[in-house]
Amino acid sequence: MQRAITGLELIQGETARLIPVASEKALEGRATSILLATLAVVENFAAAILRTVGQRVGSRASIQCFTEVVLSQDGDQKDRPDGLIVVTVGKRTWSALIESKIGNAVIDAEQIQRYLALARQHKIDAVITISNQFAALPTHHPIKVPKTATRTVKLFHWSWTSLLTQAVYQIDVEQDIDPEQRYILQEFCRYFSHASSGVKTFDAMNKEWREVCLTVKNGGKLLKASNEVKNTVGAWNQEQRDIALLLTRELKAPVSVKLRKSHRDDPEQRLKDDCADLVKTNCLSSIFVIPDAASDLTVTANLGLRTITCMMELQAPADKKSTKARVNWLLRQLQRSSDGTIQVVAKWPGRMHDTATSLEVLRVDLNALQCENQRLAPSRFQVVLVRDLAGKFSGAKTFLDGMNLAITDFYRAAGEHLKPWTPTAPKMPVKDDNVEEFKPSEVNT
Repeated sequence: MQRAITGLELIQGETARLIPVASEKALEGRATSILLATLAVVENFAAAILRTVGQRVGSRASIQCFTEVVLSQDGDQKDRPDGLIVVTVGKRTWSALIESKIGNAVIDAEQIQRYLALARQHKIDAVITISNQFAALPTHHPIKVPKTATRTVKLFHWSWTSLLTQAVYQIDVEQDIDPEQRYILQEFCRYFSHASSGVKTFDAMNKEWREVCLTVKNGGKLLKASNEVKNTVGAWNQEQRDIALLLTRELKAPVSVKLRKSHRDDPEQRLKDDCADLVKTNCLSSIFVIPDAASDLTVTANLGLRTITCMMELQAPADKKSTKARVNWLLRQLQRSSDGTIQVVAKWPGRMHDTATSLEVLRVDLNALQCENQRLAPSRFQVVLVRDLAGKFSGAKTFLDGMNLAITDFYRAAGEHLKPWTPTAPKMPVKDDNVEEFKPSEVNT
């Protein structure tokens, strides 16, 4: 029996249920139903999630969500998308087909191309996939489809972890959520945080990771067009997103991966450029934007040295003239740091080489960073942690564990204490009571 829903003719479509009655083995169906039911009910959560795919929804919006969707199809195709979202604001309607995977299942390119064709046939605006695969942005899809397939239908991707992180953020940070909706979000988080839900964080690099590390260690040459390099960069990009989500949950603030515009707009160009950078430098790097932090956080994995470097950079206070005074300004910020591995790098005006020393040494000798030219003062400081992972670096899982620990250790020891220098406001001259005040009215005309 067909159902007319905001202009769509559904042969079949069940309203998404918060407590689905699907079989325990039907993890994908259960997860999809719980997610879509939560989107339909919790306004703030829906607004945040749908904003990532370009849809701004307010109190006037109506959100309908369905599972077990069947639409009329051309030919012999019997595809059945996992879900459907329909957003109505006034006379405007936006809709999206949902295809979800859980556990180790990955998105199938052939299936998604069929769903894109189905969406075109029914004038549905988008196809959204959900899986444990990560993407830097919802527009950066884990699979490649012909550009012609997305000419009139947009393709987006959410990871289950990103959805869970947004729910955690809503609970911990957002204040204007009524008790019933907060309870639903808490139950949502409880379900998707449990191992039995099938939701996974990114917990291992690609299968070629060890081979790539050994090639670099032994002085071999990586090839930017090889599958080993492409898969390594692809895994690194997924790990970047996972780190951003980890920091978002830990800091209760929306941390994001910093991408230049050409990479935001074109994920294929990003992959190509990142492969070239890995081959050239033997390093994988990422920059994270942390709201209200003193600077962006740069993380670099050096395959040759087998190290993880975490770094934040600050402008030195221009109102202090000597190296001692500028160093002392930085030390006051780090006085609670007890991590003996923190390093400080001073950058100097002109062509003077950088100087570096440990935070421990600098506390004893404020001149330990001074360059050869005693009249110069540093223009910028870099606060750095370098963690040597040694043999653990080439392990697909131990590498990620070591890097995540290095990042959280660095931020706890240094990053959260750093503050940027800001110039003081200009001040009025000190008033001299012995000098008669000038009055404009006394000027002869």
